[in-house]
Amino acid sequence: MKIAVLALDGVFDSGISAVLDVLHTANALRGQLPGAAPPPFGVHTVGVHRSVRSGLGHRIRTEPVATAEDAALLVLPALAERRPEALVETVASSGHRTARTVLAEARERGTPLATSCTGTFLLAESGVLDGLRATTSWWLAPVFRNRYRRVAVDETRMVTTSDGVTTAGAAFSHIDLALAIVGMRSQALAGLVRHYLVVDDRASQAAYTIPSALARQEPLVASFEQWVRARITEPLSVAEAARALGVSERTLQRTVARTLGCTPIRLIQDLRVEQAEHLLRTTALPLAAVARRVGYESPGPLRALLRRRLPPAVRP
Repeated sequence: MKIAVLALDGVFDSGISAVLDVLHTANALRGQLPGAAPPPFGVHTVGVHRSVRSGLGHRIRTEPVATAEDAALLVLPALAERRPEALVETVASSGHRTARTVLAEARERGTPLATSCTGTFLLAESGVLDGLRATTSWWLAPVFRNRYRRVAVDETRMVTTSDGVTTAGAAFSHIDLALAIVGMRSQALAGLVRHYLVVDDRASQAAYTIPSALARQEPLVASFEQWVRARITEPLSVAEAARALGVSERTLQRTVARTLGCTPIRLIQDLRVEQAEHLLRTTALPLAAVARRVGYESPGPLRALLRRRLPPAVRP
């Protein structure tokens, strides 16, 4: 299986390293599987220039991007740009016009594509994700959702595949992306690589999300988040919040949905879970007491939310 890894100027160092390391580790370990070993991955680092400079300034030699035309998969590691506005400007710039064309043409040929973190923005800017489901870095999701409205983004997912395009979440989900690629060939081999590299099976980004970081992307949502935090021990009403913020309930619902892709009630729940998790980690309070401190009369509803959204190690 020929895999082309498209390295661009400013590539995220850990991202491209993780993809290459996982794939080469899979090649090294495939002989340990019982029975016939799966064929090796033919991994080629390609670029639109003979060499590129990574985000940290390291020089990476590449093969001509034309050699990727017969690849069974084209992988795009993330760009090392963390500022949302600068990221949008970068992926839309003339400097990445050739890369956008390469990605669009690969899609037209039917070549499966894969990317993670900020790379999802370049895929979306190329039109590749139109009409598809995708995930991206949880903290970039509001900007992504606002710019690429033809993409159904779910930032709670760690990895998702839609019509031959695989996307993964925040920076170190490049590891999850690469393991998903290995799993396309052999789930047993992907499991073996996980064990050797000591990588947990992480299906969701939800446990890592910081609601306040998302809310800051839009003034009304930020005000709503602050209003909730100030009353987190009380029963809360979305209608009451809207009146206090001077907007209609419908406007509040729409703004939260457009920014975060969820309802105001879901944001309230997320903030309560965040506070509950903090109390469970930093105090010896029993769950019933924690529940009261985050607005629940009994621990049952909080326990159900924690079990759905937190990793097993921190569940009550």
